[in-house]
Amino acid sequence: MDARDAELKKELDATLQARRELGEEYESALVDSFLEKVDQRIDGAVERRVRRQLAEQQMVVARGARKPSPTDSWGERYGFGIVSLVLAVPLSAIGGGIAHLPGLLVAWAGIVGVNAFQAVRTNPELFRGRRHRKSGQDSEWEG
Repeated sequence: MDARDAELKKELDATLQARRELGEEYESALVDSFLEKVDQRIDGAVERRVRRQLAEQQMVVARGARKPSPTDSWGERYGFGIVSLVLAVPLSAIGGGIAHLPGLLVAWAGIVGVNAFQAVRTNPELFRGRRHRKSGQDSEWEG
């Protein structure tokens, strides 16, 4: 248990002790006071985390490096594809069983749509035409 958790536990113990001494009529005020302290603790932790992430991003920009993308993971794309295929089986069965061919088509349209959205999200260049790509990428095809 780290020091912050021990401090919060002491606050909770003090709140419970005060409730025993003051009675039930002060319970909501005591709970509100304790929750306010928890909110302040959470706000402080979030603020520190956001400041750290902003500093890391500023360092990346200052160094001129490519900004790391959280969706650049091969494992995430592979996992998304597997989950999509696993969910496609029951969705196809439900859609085909309830509405026959139209239901099956709607289920697969949804599956394809979700996967297309994920593909564009992870690789924005995917559906752009050749004319929108950088000329250096097309040079080996032009002869």
